[in-house]
Amino acid sequence: MLKINVRGENIEVTGSIREYVEKKLTKLEKYFEDTSSSTAHVNLKVYSDKNCKVEVTIPLPYLVLRAEETSPDMYASIDLVTDKLERQIRKHKTKLNRKSREKGFKTFEFVPTADPEEAAAEDKKFEIVRTKSVSLKPMDAEEAILQMDMLGHDFFIYEDAETSGIDIVYRRRDGRYGLIEASDEE
Repeated sequence: MLKINVRGENIEVTGSIREYVEKKLTKLEKYFEDTSSSTAHVNLKVYSDKNCKVEVTIPLPYLVLRAEETSPDMYASIDLVTDKLERQIRKHKTKLNRKSREKGFKTFEFVPTADPEEAAAEDKKFEIVRTKSVSLKPMDAEEAILQMDMLGHDFFIYEDAETSGIDIVYRRRDGRYGLIEASDEE
């Protein structure tokens, strides 16, 4: 069962809103085999112009689903976000079904080499304020770009399915995409 964490900004999250969000998001469980360890983070915001924004982030193993919608009606925004997430899931599942996944998964963790306190003392502009761990999934550049766009990020790190190397795709200023291939050669 998907755990759902609903938070409100400038709005009190009533029981009926919470129930509606849970009802809509639990319908997404049919697309996954096991969501018992997953938590959907739902953020509801109401702005001074009476528009309501709904943001939903669902971190799953090897995939992060994220969508947001703004409209004058909170319930309509919840419906739109759920539809958007469902489209993302179907698009991702279709892509996965099209390609065979015979390789295992690797985990990549960024660990700063210097102690953060020492680095801050040397030069404040290089201070590391957050560290993230990501699980790398074998895929091709096209799928990595799809993932990057679904997350709304400007770059995405992944394991290349053909070479087993660590690669990064990124969005260039001109709107096209770039690829960085890591190599062991010096």
